[in-house]
Amino acid sequence: MPMIAVPTLTPLRWRLLFWGCAAAVLALSLMPPTQPLPTTGWDKANHMLAFAVLGVLGRRAYSGRGWAVLLGLVAYGALIELLQGQTGYREADWLDLLADSVGLAAGMALDWLVRRLSSPRLRA
Repeated sequence: MPMIAVPTLTPLRWRLLFWGCAAAVLALSLMPPTQPLPTTGWDKANHMLAFAVLGVLGRRAYSGRGWAVLLGLVAYGALIELLQGQTGYREADWLDLLADSVGLAAGMALDWLVRRLSSPRLRA
């Protein structure tokens, strides 16, 4: 069975990565669209990618609190949409929240799979 190398970081470092990424997602989400922003070329894919990364980092940062991380990040996505609706240059799109949720589920599933495949039980 192939082994997957999983980075060994302390919980504090995972949390720093998670909160740094969450801050970056918020900043990028609220920037005026006139700014050159990194993109996948499709808005919904941008949302899915951002929240997949947040899902992986969240599971690593707060291991054992999967449901709290999941629900917290869905609420975070909703907050971002509400804030975008308050700007004069962005609009709230609830399909973005759906894309956030799909990305979040994919990221958390990917993290679960990596943990499962790197389990010491499978190496024997």
